[in-house]
Amino acid sequence: MSSQEIPEENLPSAQDTAHGAVKVAVADDPFADPGLPPHKPRIQDIDERAARRSERAVAFMFTLSMLATVGFIASYVIFPVDKIVYIWPFGRVSALNFALGLTLGAALFFIGAGAVHWARTLMSDVEIADERHPIQASPETKAKVMSDFAAGAAESGMGRRKLIRNTMFGALSLVPLSGLMLLRDMGPLPERKLRTTMWAKGLQLINMNTHEPLRPEDVAVGSLTFAMPEGLSEHDHNFQVEIAKAALMIVRIQPEDIKDKRELEWSHDGIVAFSKICTHVGCPISLYEQQTHHVLCPCHQSTFDLSDGARVIFGPAGHALPQLRIGVNDKGFLEALGDFDEPVGPAFWERG
Repeated sequence: MSSQEIPEENLPSAQDTAHGAVKVAVADDPFADPGLPPHKPRIQDIDERAARRSERAVAFMFTLSMLATVGFIASYVIFPVDKIVYIWPFGRVSALNFALGLTLGAALFFIGAGAVHWARTLMSDVEIADERHPIQASPETKAKVMSDFAAGAAESGMGRRKLIRNTMFGALSLVPLSGLMLLRDMGPLPERKLRTTMWAKGLQLINMNTHEPLRPEDVAVGSLTFAMPEGLSEHDHNFQVEIAKAALMIVRIQPEDIKDKRELEWSHDGIVAFSKICTHVGCPISLYEQQTHHVLCPCHQSTFDLSDGARVIFGPAGHALPQLRIGVNDKGFLEALGDFDEPVGPAFWERG
């Protein structure tokens, strides 16, 4: 743009020097600095009612941010981890993930939108041009910066517009709570879930290969059979969670070869049932030596003696395999007489 095309009021000779613009003395320079345009006040600068409307709009957005943060926290309580819902146009999505993303995004958006609206309508918008200065500021510059900061703080209305200030502080205070809630994704609290399994009195032992109830005659001496609780199906959505605790190992030992008194009492005609989950790191045990009645974990070679209370005789496992007390119901099928008397698998922090 040439100097002839610049409006007369914006030419260097007529620029508004009150806003810090620099005059250019060369009149025939086609690239002369036209200076800053005259400052035009906003409606909020001259009409206090408009300023109040903008103040309420900003406070409303900060309040929406607070409500969204509360919704983010509530989503953790309301929606189960495995709940799937259909939401157009996204299709089938996790209800929890969708709610968390929506509420956290809204909380951050409304803080940003409120701050932008505050700056554009209520904070000072006077254009200021400042000369470049050396990297090391002089005492005068430092004093000017502090003076400008104090003036900016006064012009922002932080002290006078308490509604905006308080709602902004509220929104900024609640948003970090979202980060604290994310710590829950480190893993759910175990509560008492690690202490109990599906086994209960009266549940039949189901062969995991044939899916049929087990009779005592189905278990031969020296054989190894795997069982699961009656009512548990491989098609259940929580099958992997439940079988990881309830998987059972069935062997038959001659009663005279059982060394542990309680093991003999909890067995039926030499048939004993122990947890299949290794007490070291939770690997499934599957190797059985019928002459010695030892079972071996394939992961780290922990070895247990099933004829002596499944105590550890070798390897890193910390304690014996839990035993399940079994009997026979009136239909002739093997059944549990209760749950394991101790948590299965490796030790955990609240085992106690």
